[in-house]
Amino acid sequence: MSESRTERDDHGRDAPTGRDETADERADRRWTDLLQELRVAQTGVQILFGFLLAVVFQPRFATLSDTDRTIYVVTVLLGSATAAALIGPVSYHRLLTGRHLKAQTVVWASRLTVLGLVLLFCTMCSALLLILRVALHNMLSLWLVGGMALWSFGCWFVFPAWALARSAAERRE
Repeated sequence: MSESRTERDDHGRDAPTGRDETADERADRRWTDLLQELRVAQTGVQILFGFLLAVVFQPRFATLSDTDRTIYVVTVLLGSATAAALIGPVSYHRLLTGRHLKAQTVVWASRLTVLGLVLLFCTMCSALLLILRVALHNMLSLWLVGGMALWSFGCWFVFPAWALARSAAERRE
């Protein structure tokens, strides 16, 4: 026996699924989807964070200006916060496994993942700023970072929001 073809999204609103599945099946499917997304994001974070940790041990680090060192420290802290947010869902799931809280786990893990993506966006912008300041030594670095930030923000957040808005408008019609 299956339930209706709607589910609650991460914001508590009804969202059509187009699937006949129980609440448990839906939670399992959403958890599996989230794990696949986390694998992609975590790999990128691990590579970026590893690079950031190695920078301080390079001979050229001693020649950085105070501003560049501050950008570096902020970037490392953002990278650490990003890793924590994107690894958090694994810990959340592990600590709650077997307690019949899969649906709630998926919601909170999804929220942590979105937070992790926002932090990753900030980390990437900050790392790019540091690299381009060192490489170019001029204001062009700010313009390039701004352009890449807009592009990344569009790809990660604006385009999905636009698709969601279009879908909602089509359902209303």
